[in-house]
Amino acid sequence: MKLKRSINKLQLVCAVLACAQVLGYCSKVYAQEPRWSEDRANQWYAQEPWLVGANYLPSDAINELEMWQAATFNPSDIDREMGWAEDAGMNTMRVFLHNLLWEEDPKGFRVRMDQYLAIASRHHIRPIFVLFDSCWDPDPHSGPQHPPIPGVHNSGWVQAPGSAILENPATYLELKSYVQGVVGAFANDPRILAWDVWNEPDNTNSSSYGSREPKNKTELVLGLLPQVFAWARAVHPAQPLTSGVWQGDWTSLEKMPPMAREQIELSDVLSFHDYEWPEGFEERIHELQQFHRPLLCTEYMARGAGSTIDTILPLAKKYRVAAINWGLVKGRSQTYLPWDSWQRPYVLEPPTIWFHDLFYEDGKPYRQREIELMKQLTER
Repeated sequence: MKLKRSINKLQLVCAVLACAQVLGYCSKVYAQEPRWSEDRANQWYAQEPWLVGANYLPSDAINELEMWQAATFNPSDIDREMGWAEDAGMNTMRVFLHNLLWEEDPKGFRVRMDQYLAIASRHHIRPIFVLFDSCWDPDPHSGPQHPPIPGVHNSGWVQAPGSAILENPATYLELKSYVQGVVGAFANDPRILAWDVWNEPDNTNSSSYGSREPKNKTELVLGLLPQVFAWARAVHPAQPLTSGVWQGDWTSLEKMPPMAREQIELSDVLSFHDYEWPEGFEERIHELQQFHRPLLCTEYMARGAGSTIDTILPLAKKYRVAAINWGLVKGRSQTYLPWDSWQRPYVLEPPTIWFHDLFYEDGKPYRQREIELMKQLTER
């Protein structure tokens, strides 16, 4: 009986230790791997050119899984499209990864990431890789992806991790393996600009998949986000970590939503999203300048909402804020269609103007003046 009790106690201790590891409550990790100081962040940024780019998905991919999986990874198309970006004056791309890619084929995924980096480097482009994403479909699956839904914006994009993993803390060690496996493999790779830890972490997709989201999604992600930062820091990346704020009051930490406050306090360099008119964009810059860190706008340009290349890019250069618009090439993601296509699909008639994206599938610019302006502003 004593032996049995001892075994039970041992099992309990092991369970507690495992739980502590999963939940990231190891204070040593935080103590040993601090957030970058303001000086370090600003010194890093001073060495960089003015950063201009796009959120990139190849035109033949409906989502990040289709971009990276072995059966659909397409280096020749990526090379061609990176060439168009380079010719337009771009020097960075924001590119989404996915935990299922690591789970299915870690070695192959690393190889394909290296292939992408080699292609991008030839075109003088250094990407920001995104590890997790709370936007769109909460039920991702590996393998063949469904075709685009006619007339609907981003009809096949998937979250990372999906809701099944997010709701099950027992699976978080797998997420840790993914974060540390990917970041660790490229921690000292100069071809990478930065790591975006989590895209729009408290987005609940109310206008698309809201009914399929966990009721406590925001609370779950709020508990997981600091752990993801800690996991990434523990492998000593030379590149900065960030997670972009995108909603709420940013006039002070006290007024920010809990998620935005966490993002600001954990990020080495600050990133944000803004799809407003130029006066709103400028106001957001002023709000974030209080934190005295480099500013990267990792999503902008929604032509129909007032955010355009013509109005936002000159402001971004004025304040030396990195400017990364949504979408490079019109393709299977259909992000040239507006967000309201989820309520009213554009099946019979195309939108009056493109919402996102800069090029047609053959490389022709949607608006030549946008590309000319980008080239003009990025000339050194």
